[in-house]
Amino acid sequence: MAVAAMPLPTAQDVLDAARSLSGGVVRTPCLYSGALSQVLGAEVWCKLDLMQATGSFKERGARHALLSLGSAQRERGVISASAGNHALALAFHGKGLGVPVTVVMPRFAPLVKQVRCRQYGARVLLHGDNIADAREHADAIAAADGLAYINGFNDRAIIAGAGTCALEAMEQVGDLDAIVTPVGGGGLVAGIVLAAAAVRPTLRIIGVEAARCASMTAALREGKPVKVSAEPSLADGLGVPEVGAAALEVVRGRLESVCTVDEDSITRAILRLLEIERVVAEGAAATPVAAMLEGQLDSLRGRRVCFMLCGGNIDPTVLARVIEHGLALDGRMIQFLAVIRDRPGGLAELASAIASTGASVKQVSHERAFGEDDISRVQVLCQIEVRGPDHTEEVFAALRGRGIDVLARGSLRQIANLK
Repeated sequence: MAVAAMPLPTAQDVLDAARSLSGGVVRTPCLYSGALSQVLGAEVWCKLDLMQATGSFKERGARHALLSLGSAQRERGVISASAGNHALALAFHGKGLGVPVTVVMPRFAPLVKQVRCRQYGARVLLHGDNIADAREHADAIAAADGLAYINGFNDRAIIAGAGTCALEAMEQVGDLDAIVTPVGGGGLVAGIVLAAAAVRPTLRIIGVEAARCASMTAALREGKPVKVSAEPSLADGLGVPEVGAAALEVVRGRLESVCTVDEDSITRAILRLLEIERVVAEGAAATPVAAMLEGQLDSLRGRRVCFMLCGGNIDPTVLARVIEHGLALDGRMIQFLAVIRDRPGGLAELASAIASTGASVKQVSHERAFGEDDISRVQVLCQIEVRGPDHTEEVFAALRGRGIDVLARGSLRQIANLK
């Protein structure tokens, strides 16, 4: 839908949405984090919208959009193309409000989200290899069946609903200096900008994108929505290759800045939130923490800052990989190639040397066929958990003290290049 055909949302729309949503969505807590405050050098508060029933802020816009429909349209139903949180939110609130919901998902959509949408009573259709294919199919069905298409970010009611999380945060935390929020299609940040305009015009709003899909950065640079390449990212919820035109018009001139974060930074942020706050955040939600950990938001040091932790729907298998990779990035999980005598007790001596330092062996594997020229010696690839870089050096010193050589350390690729 072109911007000209859709009135832009206003600050009053966000205030109206707050009344509409009262009692219909969770009023999520905004909690002070002493640990994050110490690490980041600011007074940090976390708005936990990942505590919504379906695990993300998307419920606010979805419910408000459904409530904004006329009775005849609510009876006919709605449709949207989504592979994630927007689909879940529409399905959940459609069931509660008695509105038939159809979601079109790309064929690669996570099975768990397909199942949950069906459990909420939605009709789930799989079509195409990407969200653009799904959207084209959804548009055709909408036209044929008289369904209202609800865009997940470029929609007046969606933007207004999303902004209510910022209204809550400003009520819960007095004298906020800044809100830092993830940016994908732009609906959330636009809603936050409007909420600030209604309550606290001096509030600083800063957006954070995944570097692998920096569509808002490109749009602000070009002065219009432009399509960018969207590479796979941990912050898959931000993988919108072109921001919404309405959202861009709302934030233009009101958004202080937008920065981008890479995959390693997102990994570290997810791990920090898990360890420090005991919060399981999806990649998109962790981007504000990632930006400040990287030192991109040093202007916020000493300020009262709210991070929008907007979603917690991360696949458990992905989370497991993120934890291990995060530990490796921190130097708390290391991998190295050692050479031991291929005789009884050789491996025990290696393990004993490692254990003597208090490190924990996670995995070992022998390399006999393609290792040493001396067949009396064998290479062993070791993965161990340590406290940090200093502890690593202590482990290597203990190995040298037992006459065990360390050929290389690092990733499998680095080891292959070094050995």
